[in-house]
Amino acid sequence: MDGRELVRSMKVVGSVQGLRAVRSAWRQRRTDARELVPRGAERARVPGPVSGAEPLPGGGTVRFARAELHVCVTVGGAVFWGWDGAEPLPSYALAGTPPEPDTRAALEPDTDGGWRVVSERVTVAVSRHGGVEVRTPGGVVLRRELPPRWWEPVAGGPARWVQRSEVAADARFFGLGGRASGPRLRNGTYRLWNTDPGGRFGPGDDPLYVTMPVQLVVADGGTHLAFHDNSWDGRVTLREGEEGAGSGHDRPGTSELRMDGGPLRCWVVTGTPARVLHGWTALTGAPVPPPSWALGPQHARWGFGSEREVRRIVAGYRTRGLPLSALHLDIDHYDAHQVFTVDRGRFPDLPGLAEELRADGVRLVSIVDPAVKAERGNAVYDSGSAAGAFVRDARGRDVQGVVWPGECVYPDFTDPEVRDWWGGLYEERLAQGFAGVWHDMNEPVSFAPFGDTTLPRSARHQLEGRGGDHREAHNVYGLTMAQAGFEGLRRLRPDERPFLFSRSGWAGMQRYGGTWSGDVSTGWPGLRASLSLVLGLGLCGVPYSGPDVGGFDGSPSPELFLRWFQLGAYLPLFRTHAAIDAGRREPWEFGPEVLEHARAALVERERLRPYFVTLAQLARLTGAPYARPLWWGAPEDRALRDCEDAFLLGDSLLVAPVLERGTDRRAVRLPRGRWYDTATEQAYDGPGQVLLDAPRSRIPVLARAGAVIPIRGADGGPELEVWAPAAGRSGGGLVVRDPGDGWGRAEVERYSSRVVDGRVRVTRVTGQGPVEPEWPVRVRGR
Repeated sequence: MDGRELVRSMKVVGSVQGLRAVRSAWRQRRTDARELVPRGAERARVPGPVSGAEPLPGGGTVRFARAELHVCVTVGGAVFWGWDGAEPLPSYALAGTPPEPDTRAALEPDTDGGWRVVSERVTVAVSRHGGVEVRTPGGVVLRRELPPRWWEPVAGGPARWVQRSEVAADARFFGLGGRASGPRLRNGTYRLWNTDPGGRFGPGDDPLYVTMPVQLVVADGGTHLAFHDNSWDGRVTLREGEEGAGSGHDRPGTSELRMDGGPLRCWVVTGTPARVLHGWTALTGAPVPPPSWALGPQHARWGFGSEREVRRIVAGYRTRGLPLSALHLDIDHYDAHQVFTVDRGRFPDLPGLAEELRADGVRLVSIVDPAVKAERGNAVYDSGSAAGAFVRDARGRDVQGVVWPGECVYPDFTDPEVRDWWGGLYEERLAQGFAGVWHDMNEPVSFAPFGDTTLPRSARHQLEGRGGDHREAHNVYGLTMAQAGFEGLRRLRPDERPFLFSRSGWAGMQRYGGTWSGDVSTGWPGLRASLSLVLGLGLCGVPYSGPDVGGFDGSPSPELFLRWFQLGAYLPLFRTHAAIDAGRREPWEFGPEVLEHARAALVERERLRPYFVTLAQLARLTGAPYARPLWWGAPEDRALRDCEDAFLLGDSLLVAPVLERGTDRRAVRLPRGRWYDTATEQAYDGPGQVLLDAPRSRIPVLARAGAVIPIRGADGGPELEVWAPAAGRSGGGLVVRDPGDGWGRAEVERYSSRVVDGRVRVTRVTGQGPVEPEWPVRVRGR
């Protein structure tokens, strides 16, 4: 053990907790050494030559000498294949049953002894040695999977495997969950193991809290998403390709996925980026929209400490005319850090405080950690023990770790009965007046001065009755905790959409809420990482996310805080947050200039609230993220594929944050079409690059010509802001009126804009023809 690691651990959790962490870590190592059988000698296996095939609806089974492959093209065009009997279910990623096979697609012989499945949208070719190609209807190869290889322990146990893939030489990789170094994933190795990086992280740190075996690949020939449905620990090694500069000798891009166990099965979705994300969320579930109040500005700090301080903060916002929608209470409001408790000395009347703040338009949001203090007399521990709710070791004893309350146990959220029990505990949070929750420390974390800060890999889980250990359950622990919380809140308040976001998760977590950056490091690299995380997560189907504005672990300079604040105002989750010793995050703490400019950002966020409501509802309907890479509508534009310092907010706005110190002008890459600087209304034509002013007072934001954007007018009522179409062009936009915080049906309204006799005319498009808008129309950019 490294002594420096021990000292750092003790600084974080205190000397007593630090010693407990050391003891816990040694205990976990001993447990794994005893319970996990060494792999010993292994036997390598490849599929071998093809030996036959059996047609089935949508595809069929191809048999090889030492393996068999099931291939199926589903209704909608998604492709599934699984080796050695692997089926789509059971799966934590999929929402319900898989889509039905496309009965029009059939397995048929291919050239050179292989087989293929041809469908309307995609062709899947299987070579005679077990390679799999995904092609467009025109024959362009999007992805080539080489024959896999397994290593099986001679003495028995899970087989590890490797799958190597090739993509086009010009392709770019995105996804893999929340990565600080993205959104474009450079050459390197990325681990698939949800991890607390230990207090702070920057662009060079990997892995982080949300890892997913989800790759979105963009190339000239087309876009596709590949998902290897396996929750075990693994590593993805990516290498971008290189074109032969006309010589014809291209080097393809490559992906190598190595997994420590679990099934070898894969889903692929092809098409435009919008079609791919729509197909992906059709598989894994529609993102649940947050309540409309959660699309406003939110404030958090570890260390508010008392009701008096909470009131002071809220009053500070109100007296300075700053909008505020929610305030988050961290672990310091608990009694001795124990979940589902309240420190009555510091918060003597929490329900009264919540009611008082709600009357002023501010909701309270509570942190919820999974670790339960292992102490008799603790009501949660006692009821959980009686129900057999906690993760156990192979001998049937509760697994213990060290977290903020001390020695703790962990609910087994892979057990449906435990999820029901845990979800019922949220009644206490609702009774305290909380309107939402944020899940933290749910990778899950056990403090340790060395090695993995998690549970023993030999720890036993129910896994929906199948049984298994933590090697399979670890990555889905946060996902299943989110499921427990979401379903519990929905049962307790059936008429309200739950507000829940989770630090850890896995593919499909959008069904239960969103996520946030976690403990992003305070500094300019951390600011850049914030944008990378949000864009990457959106491309994995998680549209609602955002960073700790200002960074978590240190005191930002006024300039850094302001630029972070301005970026956050255009991201889905807009929340300031900081560690207990990292200083304040209230805008007025950084001087009058920062306060003035932060107020402008807050006012603009509130003005755009109807647009964020629309984006949230469209994400539910289509899977499209709120924040999108610039190439979203033009994936064939290579310059846009390489642009990582700006993003599209929906279809209508382009946001170019300032990510470097001392910047007052910045270059902005524009997609095709006309764009208006929303501050000056100056028009620019793309594609191309322009140089725009970026004074301290704002960051560059551009609107697409012809866009129709729902906004909040000066009187607080809804309006339509229309940016004049270019000459000879038309435009439009989609609007979803706020359905409230319940489960009301969202109606999508379509608007068109065009120039008629020198004037911009806006109409609503209906089945009965165009009609005049009900909302006032404000035209800009003329």
